[in-house]
Amino acid sequence: MSAAVRAMFRNQAAGCESLGSPLTARVLTILAAAMTPGHSVEDRVLGWPGDLSRAGDALALRLAGGLHGLVLSGAAPELAAFYRAPEAVADPQATSLLLHTLRAHPAILHQWLDHPPQTNEIRRSAVLIAAGQLLTARLGLPLVLSELGASAGLNLLWDRYALDIGAQFGPKDAAIRLNPVWRGALPPDAVPQVAARAGVDLHPLDPVRDRLRALSYIWADQTERLARTRKGLEALAAYGPVVQQDDAIDWLEKRLAQPYPGRLHLVYHTIAWQYFPAAAKARGLALLEAAGARATADAPLAHLAMEADAQDHGAALTLRLWCGGAAQDIALGRADFHGRWIEWAAPSAQA
Repeated sequence: MSAAVRAMFRNQAAGCESLGSPLTARVLTILAAAMTPGHSVEDRVLGWPGDLSRAGDALALRLAGGLHGLVLSGAAPELAAFYRAPEAVADPQATSLLLHTLRAHPAILHQWLDHPPQTNEIRRSAVLIAAGQLLTARLGLPLVLSELGASAGLNLLWDRYALDIGAQFGPKDAAIRLNPVWRGALPPDAVPQVAARAGVDLHPLDPVRDRLRALSYIWADQTERLARTRKGLEALAAYGPVVQQDDAIDWLEKRLAQPYPGRLHLVYHTIAWQYFPAAAKARGLALLEAAGARATADAPLAHLAMEADAQDHGAALTLRLWCGGAAQDIALGRADFHGRWIEWAAPSAQA
């Protein structure tokens, strides 16, 4: 199993490099080669019994999050110095430092290994803003939001962020402004009105109590992402919906059973669905189809997904809409996993 784990670490390192984190890529590459049996954390990692696939347990990112958590908490000052200036530390010294950290902090690192990462990437809200504009232009109804895998809830507040892509969408005084590289036509200029919002997660993060964990999953050399996430967590602490702890599909069943007359019920998830068990995904889709069959023009239902698929080029953006009659499938395009770019291919609002 250790060979498969090491290969997975190297593959994840390549993914981190492509997403703009050379530090995380270097850390994972070093660990892939250097981890040795006979130590608590390394034994657990190298003998990992779970899913090592691309959409599996995200083992390498669990460990990377734990190491960053040690840096952020001040518990590993030498590692923090390396993270601040990695170019000043040669690989042999970096290897020694990383192995020392694994062996000096097993209890904390085991806590991070216990749970999959929860990225809380606010830039994914750029997709949600654009989709909200499109749905509002099409249907003209206030929105009821239901987010699956909401983590701390940062992407439940997407209507409070600004999207600046040549034209500006969202509040003029928004504290968080998103400016992805945008390719394609602009979304329609129709301001969404959110009537209600709620989210669910199996292990929700509290923006105050779990602040360290939420920040730890943001890669240490991406300081702009860290600053944006800190600002979002502060907004959640001051306002923000409380994400409910529950099985996502059980919660979805209850949400779909509620009528929302005069509202569009928008169910969505961003890089979360892949972590659900296959049986849960099948049940969730069946529940959505059944609810869609009950939807009407006055109480429509939409399912928006930003998720990995068979292509290597970012995530697919898909929208399924029920307004009475047959469902409409709308391909919205593709987006970078962290929202750095969006290739918007949605049809016009009148289509």
